[in-house]
Amino acid sequence: MLGYVVRRVAQAVVVVVGVTLLIFLLSHVIPGGPARAAIGPRATPAQIQQFNRINGYDLPIWDQYYQYLRGLVLHFNLGYSYKYNQSVASLIGERLPKTLVLVGISTVFALIVAVPLGVVQVVRRNKPVDYTLTGLSFIFYAMPPFLLGTLLILYFSIDLHLFSEEAPQGASIGSIVSDPRALVLPVLTLSAVTIASFSRYMRSSLMEAMTEDYIRTARAKGSGPRRVLVRHALRNALIPIITLLGLALPNIVSGAILTETVFNFPGMGLLTVTAAQDTDVPLLLGTTFVATLATVVGSLVADVLYAVVDPRVRYGSR
Repeated sequence: MLGYVVRRVAQAVVVVVGVTLLIFLLSHVIPGGPARAAIGPRATPAQIQQFNRINGYDLPIWDQYYQYLRGLVLHFNLGYSYKYNQSVASLIGERLPKTLVLVGISTVFALIVAVPLGVVQVVRRNKPVDYTLTGLSFIFYAMPPFLLGTLLILYFSIDLHLFSEEAPQGASIGSIVSDPRALVLPVLTLSAVTIASFSRYMRSSLMEAMTEDYIRTARAKGSGPRRVLVRHALRNALIPIITLLGLALPNIVSGAILTETVFNFPGMGLLTVTAAQDTDVPLLLGTTFVATLATVVGSLVADVLYAVVDPRVRYGSR
């Protein structure tokens, strides 16, 4: 177990270092270089030369990467946004907690809905309920978040006037959570794809668990169908969901970008889109790095938790 954790942490570190190298190179291959992106297309050669000298872009490329990596590790220095006249780290620090609230609520809601749906599909297997839920899961899984969000706004906000068409605009997490009516549509939009995928995976995992030997043993001992389903099959079928959470994190993060844009939610997704529209390269690369780091950490935590909760897994002996 300890050996597996050490190997996974080492792999995660290698991936993160590789991402930092890729982001560093991307900042240097943009047309005109970082100076042109920061100062603008009308910058004179003298202005570009002075900018490069002040920011160390006239140093050898390996020396620049070392300074970039050193600042990132010691001070979490992700660069400076000349559009906002603010450091990238401070901008991300303001927006990231809001995105975590949205993603967290959506993920918890998706699990609460998806697990019972998967159980119902197994209990009513090959019946109209199963076929209906399967068809709906395919529809929502294939539907882009921006399309679903727009449809929800048109129906629930414009036609029925039940919910706000715009997400909470508060500057703090408390102000966002205190407006649940404005959070309903963004949460539904972001969790729809997750519910569709999790319910299908839950159905498959539970059906596989129902064919195991310990289920037949429980039935042979006289356990009723409900006890066999809840006490034996469901508990073991839920274990792979932990890994699925880690693997689904990139899709949830990418969905948050579109969802926040549709509902004007002041989080990381909207910040990333705005940075791309404004050609704010340091900010765009900073948000990309944070999203990648969150994905790597989420995958690592999911793998370790899977080894902890499932005693049948013996990673250390592999």
